[in-house]
Amino acid sequence: MRVDLHTHSSASDGTQPPEVLVAAARDAGLDVVALTDHDTTAGWAAARAAALALGTTLVLGTEMSTRYDHRSVHLLCYLQDPGDAALVAELETIRTARLGRAREMVDKIAADLPITWDDVQAQVEDGASVGRPHIADALVAAGVVPDRSAAFADLLHGRGPYYVPHYAPSTDHAIALVLAAGGVPVLAHPGAADRGRVLADAAFDELAAAGLVGIEVHHRDHDAAQVRRLGAIAERLGLLVTGSSDYHGEGKPNLLGENLTDPAVLAQIAERGTTEVVRP
Repeated sequence: MRVDLHTHSSASDGTQPPEVLVAAARDAGLDVVALTDHDTTAGWAAARAAALALGTTLVLGTEMSTRYDHRSVHLLCYLQDPGDAALVAELETIRTARLGRAREMVDKIAADLPITWDDVQAQVEDGASVGRPHIADALVAAGVVPDRSAAFADLLHGRGPYYVPHYAPSTDHAIALVLAAGGVPVLAHPGAADRGRVLADAAFDELAAAGLVGIEVHHRDHDAAQVRRLGAIAERLGLLVTGSSDYHGEGKPNLLGENLTDPAVLAQIAERGTTEVVRP
């Protein structure tokens, strides 16, 4: 069984609508795919309908923006109750902050480069959560950079000239919210050095004590040393180990199924979650 537990649709910063993403997962030979758009569940209904129609098993989730020790940390949450009031309110706060940050970044970029807020809006699907990838797409459309990766390597990088931070809850608070909503919290790519400082070993102890359930160990942004390190941490703390593509359609070079999760781990996630896995 081939299980990919981290993908994005156009409901956030992927380039394919949820139903197209599910079809792409089937065509890539996946048996199970998780939809984990940034800070939203807006794509859940369309993905669910497509999964049932196409015979693909679907895990519903979200990738949540959080902050630990002044650095950005992404938290995957699986199978949470999408109507949980506290989590819904927090996700709305994050999305609003991301929108304000995006506008501020565009204003700064526009002083030097041919890009406008309307250009960015043209890259965003209705109802999607606006983020830096949409600014990147506008820069590509304007001919400033060749692709999203080039935009993030320089202009939109966290240490770049136009970067603006945004509100995000602390990681331990986000874990508490996810657990209260019946979800399963798993750290996303915590050893991705190119994205900023990696989490120190002590951070995993603290977050495990807060209720963290797993670590995304197998990810293209983790080198072999980080895979070994994160695997050892997960074993020491009794955390689940996942592997995923972090697929964004044409927005990133990541390929569906390039990293996979053990079906036994999926079974444990399904057992813990409140929302049922969509099985055709």
